[in-house]
Amino acid sequence: MFKKLKARWGIKSNFQLILILLVFSITGSASVYVKALIFKLLKIDADTSLWIKIPMYVVTIIPAYQVLLLLFAALLGQFTFFYNFQKKSFGRFIPKKKKVADGA
Repeated sequence: MFKKLKARWGIKSNFQLILILLVFSITGSASVYVKALIFKLLKIDADTSLWIKIPMYVVTIIPAYQVLLLLFAALLGQFTFFYNFQKKSFGRFIPKKKKVADGA
């Protein structure tokens, strides 16, 4: 399983793989903590409608996760990997321009 991850991500050492997995786990935990802080600040609680909670979650937590991911990656020396990882991930959401053939 780890050989496939290493090949897919283009990494060679087990130590780098451990650091990458550590960055993902720390970022996930930190984003839950940040969500609680932001929701408390915005006074969003259990009584708040899901029609408000879900959009606020998307608008606040997804960008916060991306920032936290790069922050923890930089602290653990994996910034380049995660910067390229995010570029590739966001590239999937941006439609590619079709090439127009010069057929004059």
